[in-house]
Amino acid sequence: METDVSSPKKTARLAGLLYLVWAITGFYGLSYVPPKIMVRGDTVATANNVLAHEFLFRTFIVNDLVSSAIWVFLVLALYRLFKQVDERQAKLLVALVIVQIPAGFVMEAFNITSLMILKGELLKTFELSQRQDLAVLFLKINDYGTLTLEMFWGLWLFPLAILVYRSRFLPRFLGVWLIIDGFALLAISFTSLLLPGYKDIVSKIAWPALFGELAFMLWILVKGVNVQRWQEQACASGDARMKAAVRRRFGTPEEMK
Repeated sequence: METDVSSPKKTARLAGLLYLVWAITGFYGLSYVPPKIMVRGDTVATANNVLAHEFLFRTFIVNDLVSSAIWVFLVLALYRLFKQVDERQAKLLVALVIVQIPAGFVMEAFNITSLMILKGELLKTFELSQRQDLAVLFLKINDYGTLTLEMFWGLWLFPLAILVYRSRFLPRFLGVWLIIDGFALLAISFTSLLLPGYKDIVSKIAWPALFGELAFMLWILVKGVNVQRWQEQACASGDARMKAAVRRRFGTPEEMK
């Protein structure tokens, strides 16, 4: 149990700060760089853009690696903040994030490979057009990998939403909004995979729901948590764990008689 009264508020604001940095890296990697590199339906133009903006492309790779690392620290800070609310949900929250990290590293390996192919450091005996096709193929694999990861971007919000809703130290409307946010991301992910022609329509409809994460991030960053209620819940959780440990060790009161 926390002994420092300010600790939960500091933890919440640390999580909010990490969330903010993670959101910035996410915007850079998903919305800023790709339009400058990828040209839909034009392999040659895409390959030329990678070479023409090599440094930008390299920052894109480093950015995604940093983003993955930040996400790990973020989810650990959230675990510390919410574990006394429901430890199972808090562990599920961590698990749904951690399983995504290896996939992210593999995708960045594809990006690095794509750059090496275009620069002629790999497959030197291949024709230029063949190397361009292979390089863009690796970039496309990255795109489709992002589509599959979108499902997990929605799934991890469900345990987070449950923890926020059940906590007595954060407003319940944030938990409700996060649940809606999770469903919106799942809808975008499945539409992209099953009915790609409707992706833009679904994304526009789901767009307002996606601000749930922003609202949660700003709340814990600016306001933190209600420390008194956090401590009350931590004490209640500690008492419950102690009683459960006693029951496991000595049995129920009836069995002890």
